[in-house]
Amino acid sequence: MRATVGDKLVQHGRVVGQHDKVAEIVEVMGTEGTPPYRVRFQDGHEAVCSPGPDSEIRHQEASRHARQ
Repeated sequence: MRATVGDKLVQHGRVVGQHDKVAEIVEVMGTEGTPPYRVRFQDGHEAVCSPGPDSEIRHQEASRHARQ
């Protein structure tokens, strides 16, 4: 898993009815884009996390291409 500042970290809900959590990556603390990441959630909460298998990175370049 590799990310850059500005990418989105999506943590998928693990049980029925639990929504995905989306956070913006504000700092990459590992080498060459690897975890851990400092993230900011939509409610303003910040945390340091090492994403697990229930997470994905949505790269900001891919998001730009999808909008065009």
